[in-house]
Amino acid sequence: MLIAISRNPELRQRDIAEAVGITVGAVQRIIHELEQDGYLVSERVGRRNRYQLVRSKPLRHRLEDQHTIDDLVTSLQ
Repeated sequence: MLIAISRNPELRQRDIAEAVGITVGAVQRIIHELEQDGYLVSERVGRRNRYQLVRSKPLRHRLEDQHTIDDLVTSLQ
């Protein structure tokens, strides 16, 4: 999801679900968790949401916490 959002921050949740291969409900839960943990900020623009990754945040897993969201996104794009 992070890669999909970094490529197009205005994707609808339905489009994210299709791109990633998960349900819309799973996308909603993951977005909620990412927002709560400070990895993602969403902004309402008209009838849609625009998502912004907080690229400076470290990855959550302790084996990868020396890397940031930006490191991950940059390496996979």
